[in-house]
Amino acid sequence: MKKFLVITLVTLGSALFTNVNAQEIADNAIGLRLGGSNGFGPEISYQRAVGSDNNRLEFDLGWRNHKHYDIVKLVGLYQWVWNIEGGFNWYAGAGAGIASLDDDRIGDPYNDGAYILIAGDIGIEYNFDIPLVLTLDLRPEIGFNDYDTIDDLAPDFAIGVRYQF
Repeated sequence: MKKFLVITLVTLGSALFTNVNAQEIADNAIGLRLGGSNGFGPEISYQRAVGSDNNRLEFDLGWRNHKHYDIVKLVGLYQWVWNIEGGFNWYAGAGAGIASLDDDRIGDPYNDGAYILIAGDIGIEYNFDIPLVLTLDLRPEIGFNDYDTIDDLAPDFAIGVRYQF
């Protein structure tokens, strides 16, 4: 009975220790995020771990290209990260950003200008044994501008690759 108890405690202890280590996120990560909804384009993405829990900040600076307009935007998000199993994590977050719109069409309601946006974020990531992470996420955004297509909810699907350090 004593052997069974010791084996059980060692097994549970090692499982908990492994699970805690698997949930740790990198202090920093930098890379690219490719996707979009109001146009397609790349974003330079930087993540920074904050606090003792698996929380982080993400900053994305990107460009979106559409048939009639271009958008440059900077978005900041606060994310909560949870481990699924092994190197798989899922995350959710919220944030805000600013953007600049350059429209090549003439007349009202087509206008250039800056606007603000709010965003949510939900995704899944895989951390490899090397310092590389792949992500797939959805970042719905609501822009506040007089521009018709930017005012609406815009789902922003993207894939990403980041180097962790």
